[in-house]
Amino acid sequence: MILGEFDSIGQLFFEIDLIADDGEIFSVNALIDTGSTEFLAINDQDLETLGWRLIDRLDVVTAMGETTLETYLGKVVLDGEEFTIPVIAGSTFRENIIGLPWLRERRLVVDMPAGVLTLERS
Repeated sequence: MILGEFDSIGQLFFEIDLIADDGEIFSVNALIDTGSTEFLAINDQDLETLGWRLIDRLDVVTAMGETTLETYLGKVVLDGEEFTIPVIAGSTFRENIIGLPWLRERRLVVDMPAGVLTLERS
């Protein structure tokens, strides 16, 4: 189980680790977005440091208009477990975003009045 935090406007954040191709680990905060159908979305500026391999390019329509998103093969650590996942990247992402696919095997508990935010194995 990992503990998360609420920001000042109530957004839900969890700390995850990104593993660069050279093995260096970067701890980052990631916003959970249940409307995102991707495992992870990051700003494309972070890719230089990570050195992840490009696997696809997609032209998509988002709420902000048409854009091209690149898909990389990335490694992340969530709740002490390492995963190799597709990661989308683009210049429009202001936050690291973890999406709906994580909730297929993890339980999200949100209790704002009690200040409790967890993501745990089912």
